[in-house]
Amino acid sequence: MVNCCGLVSERNQPVPLKSISVQLQVRDHVTSVSSSLQYVNEEDRPLEAVFVFPLPADAAVCHFSAKIGEKQIVAELQDKHSARDQYDDALSSGQQAFLLEESDESSDVFKLSVGCLSPGQIAVITIVYVMELIIQADDALRFCLPAVLNPRYTPAASAAGVPEVSSASVIPYTLSLSVDVRSSDRISRLESSCPLDPLVFLNAQHTHATVTLSAGHRFDKDVELLLYYENTHQPTAVVEAGAATAQTGSLMADPVLMISLYPEFPADVMSSLASQGEFVFVVDRSGSMDRRMHHGKDAQMRIESARDTLLLLLKSLPMGCYFNIYGFGSRFKSFFPQSVVYSEDTMEKALKRVKRMKADMGGTEILQPLKHIYSQPCFPDHPRQLFIFTDGEVRNTKELLDLVKSHAYSHRCFSFGIGEGASTALITGMARAGSGHAQFITGTDRMQPKVMQSLRFALQPAVDIHVNISVEWTVPEGVTVDMLSPPISALFQGQRALIYAQLKGQSSGKTEGAVTVKYRLKDQPVTNQLQFTLKPTEDTGRTIHQLAARSVIRSLELEERARRADTGAIRSRIVELSVQAGVSSVHTAFIAVNKDSKQTVKGPLLQRRVPVPQMRPRKLGCCPKKKMCAFTKMTRGRPMATPKMIFDSPTPCAAVTVEDSSYVTMEDIFNIMTVESDYASDPEPEPQADPLLQLVSLQKASGCWELKAALAAVFGKKEDEVTNHRPAQVDGSVWATVLALIWLHTCRSGDQVEWQFVAMKAASWIRSQKQDGLTQCVCDGNVLLGGHVTQEALGI
Repeated sequence: MVNCCGLVSERNQPVPLKSISVQLQVRDHVTSVSSSLQYVNEEDRPLEAVFVFPLPADAAVCHFSAKIGEKQIVAELQDKHSARDQYDDALSSGQQAFLLEESDESSDVFKLSVGCLSPGQIAVITIVYVMELIIQADDALRFCLPAVLNPRYTPAASAAGVPEVSSASVIPYTLSLSVDVRSSDRISRLESSCPLDPLVFLNAQHTHATVTLSAGHRFDKDVELLLYYENTHQPTAVVEAGAATAQTGSLMADPVLMISLYPEFPADVMSSLASQGEFVFVVDRSGSMDRRMHHGKDAQMRIESARDTLLLLLKSLPMGCYFNIYGFGSRFKSFFPQSVVYSEDTMEKALKRVKRMKADMGGTEILQPLKHIYSQPCFPDHPRQLFIFTDGEVRNTKELLDLVKSHAYSHRCFSFGIGEGASTALITGMARAGSGHAQFITGTDRMQPKVMQSLRFALQPAVDIHVNISVEWTVPEGVTVDMLSPPISALFQGQRALIYAQLKGQSSGKTEGAVTVKYRLKDQPVTNQLQFTLKPTEDTGRTIHQLAARSVIRSLELEERARRADTGAIRSRIVELSVQAGVSSVHTAFIAVNKDSKQTVKGPLLQRRVPVPQMRPRKLGCCPKKKMCAFTKMTRGRPMATPKMIFDSPTPCAAVTVEDSSYVTMEDIFNIMTVESDYASDPEPEPQADPLLQLVSLQKASGCWELKAALAAVFGKKEDEVTNHRPAQVDGSVWATVLALIWLHTCRSGDQVEWQFVAMKAASWIRSQKQDGLTQCVCDGNVLLGGHVTQEALGI
């Protein structure tokens, strides 16, 4: 019988992990994270504790150690198979051992095994990793300490690579966190999804500050930090000295340079957004999308937020482009057999279907819809822009990333991770592989502003991905530069591009260098240059070298999966570089053995899996509550059928078939029975609760509004009141459109990032009408709506 002393999990088993303490050190846009995990064996037998947990996908794990009493054991990085054998041998001989390894299938999942803890024994495990901080749409540097690791959907054809982990609604261990920020730029503020103590500035220049997480925090949700500098977009160059003890000529022995560039596109090129393109929106409709966006009382369901976002996107697209919308779960379907020309007719058809979208399609299988999309031919002169919305819970992450990468030259991919537990490896990986941009919607974030920021990137004039973006170096004689980063494949106005390089040789005396990035934008040559010094700027330890090594290792892993060369040689190179730099990889693991400890162990060790937070399970909609759900639970875990493609149709589709009943779960049957229920009727849509969305929903594809009672209601007016104020010489639609623009600028100025494209279309439409009396129209509109907006501000 299990002795349930101390804290226990929901399965009534003692949890050996008691607390996590995290120290975060931020230097400009690079951070070092040290996590200490305290384990206590409160049982009467030796045990093995297993903790499967998430880490940011871009993290480079560079240190692992264990402290038993006063004894400190620093782990070695070894070939993964050798490390596992050594761990097993240690446990079988009664020695204490500690193993940290990265998942084979997803770079953001790690497994920590703490073996042979004696009764009453305390062990403190320390894990250190370094990473770059990504920049959000509002210029915040984002750091996320992930706590939530949701179960990841496994397609029938895929091997299970991410280990299972127990989950609990109440986590019986605590978290303490302290943050130290040093910057060459002035720190404006620091925000968090969790309560923080006040930010303390340690110098008058506000370039050094500390903050701590408020006491009593339970580590039951992701901890997100948003750091704001006064000038986030300042290009920087950091040179880090090599290690004197490293092998001559190796990466660790030479200086390494990290260049942070912020491309500035010419103003005349940026003045007009692209009017062409094929926009494909891929929306997760799995059951997990039926969860709330956050824990607040008034939080929207994820699928509701996705519907609102699609409304904004559809209204913001330029006339004449192509578009399509896919929904996916255990299967997938598209609104149209192939992308269609954007017009009033196709937009309205799509909007009707968007309003009926539900989280009713089972699991999360992204691979098959992507394969189908990539099989569709691209339209000449209409570059494909892929927008993927998902909570990111899949196991075949690397297979997905390889697929996106293989089509990088035919599209750009913009990805959005929704809610806690979204896989950073998947979300950031798809954007990077597809030369796009990633966004995370967490906590009380609204989806719309972030998605519209990505739409701005998609509508920017694109750097021609078929023409190489060249990087040229100017360095003193005797010095050569080896690029460590993969070739730059995407550049966006105001978004950081990182370059790592190894500096070899000795300078003849000069200490200055320069890097020049050249590319073409709308047939115009563009040059961005940054000067730098070859002297190390500060003592950064090994951080830049480790990040550079991580970049090389990830590129080699991608090459290995693509089987472009001798995979055995590539694997050996990965292991060699990983061990040399002390940075984890898919083929290595950290192993520590306490050789001083030895005890007699009779029978197998007790194994305790440390629970991690998991979002509350979704509701099964109109599922008969007890009978259906009980049967679903019984059949869960059996492989599902290969995802099927269904084209949306105004009438129920009778072509849904079950090809092999032995591969179908009850959830599949339920979804097949109800999948077309959203086509049974076409009821009048309910009015949007948000006046902004209500206004946007009334706009025509061309950009104009019509003078109707629904529009007047948004303004808080009666239809006849609005009609009576119309200048005699002005057309009704022009008057309505001018009023809509005035209302946006007056009443929703703070939400401009959401309605900017809607307004641009409206202004363009008004200009095309060549209407007389616009000045008087704007004046009368201001009087009616209480605004003070100028004609110039409206862009008409």
